[in-house]
Amino acid sequence: MVLEVVILNVVNGTERSFETAFQEASPLISSITGYITHELHRCLEVKGKYLLLVKWDKLENHTVGFRGSPEYQKWQQLLHHFYDPFPVVEHFEEV
Repeated sequence: MVLEVVILNVVNGTERSFETAFQEASPLISSITGYITHELHRCLEVKGKYLLLVKWDKLENHTVGFRGSPEYQKWQQLLHHFYDPFPVVEHFEEV
């Protein structure tokens, strides 16, 4: 299992729209082969800061399968304009 970890900084004032768009986008990622689960958490201390956690069977399910899919194109359209700066995506494995 691989854990994708992303800190999302959302443009001030667009948080509610982002959360709505994320709900719309969620079925896109969950339809991908190798997807296990995902969670979005809102930071309590910093307005507009979110933590996205996605579990995948293996790294390539995300980096090749999802990112190379038509679903990812729609994901980008729905969500990427909310981020400033654009997030860094990191992948972790259990020790």
